[in-house]
Amino acid sequence: MKEGPDIASIAALIGDPARANMLTALMSGTALTATELAEEAGVTKQTASSHLGKLEAGGLLKIRKQGRHRYYQLSGDDVAELLEKLMGLADRTGHVRTRPGPKDPALRTARVCYDHLAGDMGIQLYESLLARGLLFEHEGEPVLTPVGQRFMASLGLPLEDLKRAKRPLCKACLDWSARRTHLAGSLGAALLTHFYSEGWASRAEGSREVRFSPAGKVRFETLFTPA
Repeated sequence: MKEGPDIASIAALIGDPARANMLTALMSGTALTATELAEEAGVTKQTASSHLGKLEAGGLLKIRKQGRHRYYQLSGDDVAELLEKLMGLADRTGHVRTRPGPKDPALRTARVCYDHLAGDMGIQLYESLLARGLLFEHEGEPVLTPVGQRFMASLGLPLEDLKRAKRPLCKACLDWSARRTHLAGSLGAALLTHFYSEGWASRAEGSREVRFSPAGKVRFETLFTPA
């Protein structure tokens, strides 16, 4: 392509295995140091610094400074959504790294995709909102209905603040493990935060896995089972 966005440069940044490992490690939404990202990538800290510099210059990462420390994060939820879609493509076409262990099925059940719920439970949430008329899809993107707005308000979500956010209120994100849609955007993030604050779920330490308590899962099933 001679004109327009340069997708080749973005693809080259993501395509390096060490950089790909760093980016996927940041899909949890957690800010990590260069040392932590070097461990994720299996490279030296000096090599990691070079990779991180390229990712920052390419607009895929942002740096947060706190005192003497520098922390790296994805530059936006659109980067996380792109990575999630690439994971789905890699899974569908057979480009899969086998990492046996109990975390694999757990990640497929419920996990963080940057700042919103993904996995089977994220898909269930999205499809239940559609089935009950709380969302509808317009040109492939979800839209919150008036009934949906009342439902979200009943959960105590600050809907007016979410509408004023720079990012979309609702956004479709293709789930890599099932290749079906889950809910991103400021509303998707607010729902996951609500699950944490209500004690329904918590993040597994050092992982993207989201663990629902027995009571939390019952509450989730009550609210987000398709009609």
